Amino acid sequence: MPLTDTAIKKAKPGPSPAKLSDGKGMYLLVTESGSKLWRWKYRADGKEKVMALGSYPDVSLAQAREAMGAARKLLATGSDPMAQRKADKLAKQSAAENSFQTVALLWWDQWRSAKSPRHADDVHKRLKADVFPAIGKRPISDIQAPELVAMVKAIAARGALDIAKRALQTSGQVFRYAIAHGLAQRNPATDIKPADILASRKAGNYSRLDAKELPELLRHMEAYQGAPVTRLAMKLMALTFVRTSELIGAHWAEFDLEAGRWDIPPERMKMKTPHIVPLSSQAVTVLRTLQLVSGHGALLFPGERDHEKPMSNNTILKALERMGYKGRMTGHGFRGIASTVMHEMGFNHAHIELQLAHQERDQVSAAYNHATYLKERAKMMQHWGDYLENCVTGKVLTFKRKAA
Repeated sequence: MPLTDTAIKKAKPGPSPAKLSDGKGMYLLVTESGSKLWRWKYRADGKEKVMALGSYPDVSLAQAREAMGAARKLLATGSDPMAQRKADKLAKQSAAENSFQTVALLWWDQWRSAKSPRHADDVHKRLKADVFPAIGKRPISDIQAPELVAMVKAIAARGALDIAKRALQTSGQVFRYAIAHGLAQRNPATDIKPADILASRKAGNYSRLDAKELPELLRHMEAYQGAPVTRLAMKLMALTFVRTSELIGAHWAEFDLEAGRWDIPPERMKMKTPHIVPLSSQAVTVLRTLQLVSGHGALLFPGERDHEKPMSNNTILKALERMGYKGRMTGHGFRGIASTVMHEMGFNHAHIELQLAHQERDQVSAAYNHATYLKERAKMMQHWGDYLENCVTGKVLTFKRKAA
């Protein structure tokens, strides 16, 4: 007869274990100590086996019958329920051990060997700051696309659109590594395109002032009360209009002040090609002043806490915000202003584009040579330095429309 809850509750321990049958191979084993254990006896591969289904009352009679029924269905397909249970347990254990963070660090350790130390360090910091808090503890084989979408949207919500895109890209690389090493079956990052979940932003749509507001900004920079290194960094950025990353990562070994030349190595350039920045006399003056402040180290703009690493790429942005230009001007904005003003001055478009080291290159600059039009660019950069100087002093500077 099938068991009942009443019969199970009344069952008492005896001098030896007792089996109370419920039918179909399932029974309740009552031990000498009084424990009541659910068991199911079955045959697989010609052998008799006994499968544990839990203990009463933690597992009720109905729950034990449900577990036994599921096991019988699995047995009917030709699978051994106990072997499957063991495999599932190992898979769960493996998933727990192979969290996204664990696998990501394995990927990063292999990936970084072909990257510059600074780039590798930046990726590691982004993982720790943005990706690991969201999905780091999750088994990598369990992560689904909606989790990545939530992570990316959370990063973008604070205005870090580029970082959000990079986080998705890096996550995709980690999943590919996991698949290659048998730790995941698929890459959910391939189901997502940034354009599907993030607001689009036109390339180069950086906040910047109108050219007519530049003189006031330059005078504010001269009076800036923050760190002297930050003030000099802003001045040099205005004079050279290089990218923020190219500025803050600059090494003194890249400069020849006597020749008025700054050679940025290809590994620090967006296009991975060397770049020459002719230095105006004003830029050289800024650099000689900066030597008194940071010339004892390798970097022009060392970080406040760790002098072996450059200042944060947000330093200039925060300085502009403190001067009242939040949402109106960025470090990148100097590039746009320089391009606009120099085109208005009548300088050759190709010379300007080459000096900006733009990614989009026309037919003139497609076959890139970092020394092309260097003499003309040097004249242009000196003219730009004179223009900025006169913006501060208020002197009127006339320009010839003829290109340099």
